[in-house]
Amino acid sequence: MPEEAELSRSQLTQLLAKGAIKINGVVTTEAKAKVVEGQEVEITVPQATEIEAVAQNIPIQIVYEDDDVVVVNKPAGMVVHPAPGSPDGTLVNALLFHCADSLSGIGGEKRPGIVHRIDKDTSGLLVVAKNDRAHHGLAEQFERHSVERYYRAICFGVPDANDPRVRGVRGVNFEAGNIMKITTHLARHKTDRQRQAVFFEGGRHAVTRVRIVEKYGQPESVTLVECWLETGRTHQIRVHMAHTGHGLIGDPVYGGKRKLSPKSIRPAVIEAINAFPRQALHAAVLGVNHINIKGSR
Repeated sequence: MPEEAELSRSQLTQLLAKGAIKINGVVTTEAKAKVVEGQEVEITVPQATEIEAVAQNIPIQIVYEDDDVVVVNKPAGMVVHPAPGSPDGTLVNALLFHCADSLSGIGGEKRPGIVHRIDKDTSGLLVVAKNDRAHHGLAEQFERHSVERYYRAICFGVPDANDPRVRGVRGVNFEAGNIMKITTHLARHKTDRQRQAVFFEGGRHAVTRVRIVEKYGQPESVTLVECWLETGRTHQIRVHMAHTGHGLIGDPVYGGKRKLSPKSIRPAVIEAINAFPRQALHAAVLGVNHINIKGSR
């Protein structure tokens, strides 16, 4: 296929099944059909169709945009993609309105190309494709784990290399610079299907690194950390931090409550921490290589 066609293997498979491919003028739907030199293969690609999701004029913060991609600072509380529990009011609905005149079609539909997501109650940066070429390029980078993703989080306690308890947690070791590396497998919890859980056999390989940015309290009882992902699994940072005993403030699923002493931190701060309505997690830095999308970085 010529590159300008911007057709993925899955799209070609769909076109084949729909009878949109001819060999020497004869429609074929057989994926295993043998092709020999000299045959003419004709592929008819239909115009991109409108999707069922409704464009909604929802304010969103655009951090960067060009003809190929748009980078959004997603607010906490917004779902990325329509789902049975959230049919509208999502980031996709907002982008359909914002990018109405610049979407050239992804997978045969006029829609924004979602290549990664962050949790509803996590805020931060998301890159979204506006055409098939950008979608393929971004998806390939996420698959290779070559995308830079740095999160800021506030956790209970101090994940420090000098703490023997943390050093004794399975899957945890420390690298130069007091960087905590967490290596486990993650899969759905055996009894609570809404949660992820740490495993060391089965599940999907997951690696998170954590660096202390600033410690608060006297003695320290809360820490601002920077986390970056070698892999990107559902709830990965939240599960891994809870596994080390340093769950995120406000996390309603993985234990975001802890009794803090007014002797170490001011009562007003304790009150604010206890009232924090969501996990204290923000996707702060996002780095993708734009070379294979547009020719710039």
